[in-house]
Amino acid sequence: MTDRASERRISAAYGRAKRLRIDDQSKLVFFSDTHRGRGSGADSFVRNQKLYHTALRHYYRERYTYIELGDGDELWQERHMWEITSEYDHIFGLLAGLYREGRLHMIYGNHDRVKRDVRWVRENLEVYWPRGEMASVPLFPGIEVEEAILLEHRESGGEMLLLHGHQADFFNYRLWWLGRFLVRYIWQPMELVGFRNPFEADQNPKRRTRVERLLTSWGERRGTPIVAGHTHRPVFPAEPSGRYYNDGSSVHTRYITAIEITGGAITLVKWEVAAKEDGTLYITKEALSGSRPLGPIFA
Repeated sequence: MTDRASERRISAAYGRAKRLRIDDQSKLVFFSDTHRGRGSGADSFVRNQKLYHTALRHYYRERYTYIELGDGDELWQERHMWEITSEYDHIFGLLAGLYREGRLHMIYGNHDRVKRDVRWVRENLEVYWPRGEMASVPLFPGIEVEEAILLEHRESGGEMLLLHGHQADFFNYRLWWLGRFLVRYIWQPMELVGFRNPFEADQNPKRRTRVERLLTSWGERRGTPIVAGHTHRPVFPAEPSGRYYNDGSSVHTRYITAIEITGGAITLVKWEVAAKEDGTLYITKEALSGSRPLGPIFA
């Protein structure tokens, strides 16, 4: 019964999805689960902010369209969006630039589910206050944060569903309000002294596997590839017929991951700090998968 309910939720997200046409000249990058906080000891994004900022500058410069697949901002732990935008004003400056140029789309997840509320979005995402500025500047005026996006590939006529993935996780979809309460008032202070939240899919192997199974099953039955986040585990199927991809997260211990679409192909990539023989540190991008043409995926 629960599996069928999860599949119905995924199907409903598919039916409501915003449609976005792409072709073999399109350049897109998918990130999710950055969990941007306010720079406190409980902010998992702090350690990777330089990696993410470097990656974001690259994608901005190279004219990619940025699509965030949910849980971009940690709004279970944090109560105020302005504290997040203030802490990471250098990052939101780049995101705002992408938005002005029509190259940014956002999907909400369970941790930033409040973004489905149009009124909340208008009150919190219209402007932000960069450090050192005396007045607010535009952030994402008029943005609509989606539950899902459906990519329509012009050359093949195929579709690809983008969503966060919590639709396949009963607790984080139906009981998100309980999860927020537990994280905000119980688990956040416990995480500061080393405990891990057992309700999160990335911390619960059994739940993570079940979410992946449900998303894979839905994609196989519908013949529609899915790109999701939520579990924090990057996935790139071994065969072109595989229907489930995951872009991972930006809160891994030593690296961040993303999925790129460019040149009519899809690739899973990792950004990390590497060292030269003389000990000099630098940031590098590495492909974690082969570059797979989109045509066979949509076949």
